[in-house]
Amino acid sequence: MPLVKELAEMQEMACVGKTSADLHAAMPEGKVHDRGGWVQSKPIVVNGEETPLAIKGVYDLMMEFQDGTYGIVDCKFQARQSDKSKFYAPQLEAYAFALENPAKGEPKKISSLGLLVWSPVKVRGNSSGNFGMELSCEWYPIERDPDALQQRLTDFITMITGELPESKSNCDQCNYLSARREVIGAR
Repeated sequence: MPLVKELAEMQEMACVGKTSADLHAAMPEGKVHDRGGWVQSKPIVVNGEETPLAIKGVYDLMMEFQDGTYGIVDCKFQARQSDKSKFYAPQLEAYAFALENPAKGEPKKISSLGLLVWSPVKVRGNSSGNFGMELSCEWYPIERDPDALQQRLTDFITMITGELPESKSNCDQCNYLSARREVIGAR
């Protein structure tokens, strides 16, 4: 849906150069430092071994705080206000990991994560002028949990790099993969 991208970009652009006081009183005190930055981590280490895998992505906003630390803000535009911080916590923790363990450049200490959520309240204006939309704004902080991210990465990487389990005759996925291998192998 193209509208989602447009709304997200408008929200992020509206935040550029603003302080937390301009955005939401409950946010940690700081200023928007960057928007839409790409991050890539060093290779992920699992069980003491470096893997060929890394975290790569784009955060929405980075805040800078007076103590020299940074915060990652994920902007959301939702139909109704609801706290989805638990759902997005792994994503923001992954961005923090990549910024604290960058493939290139200096690491940044991440002290804060959270969601800045806008939701429509009502339409303002009229057809002879511009319509506008009144939005509510909420801040949902996310507690840092690098250990949970490391466990999730360890579990995932161990699973995708481990041995394949025995296929079972009553497993639709196993049967599909076996049939697919036969077709591809026959070419």
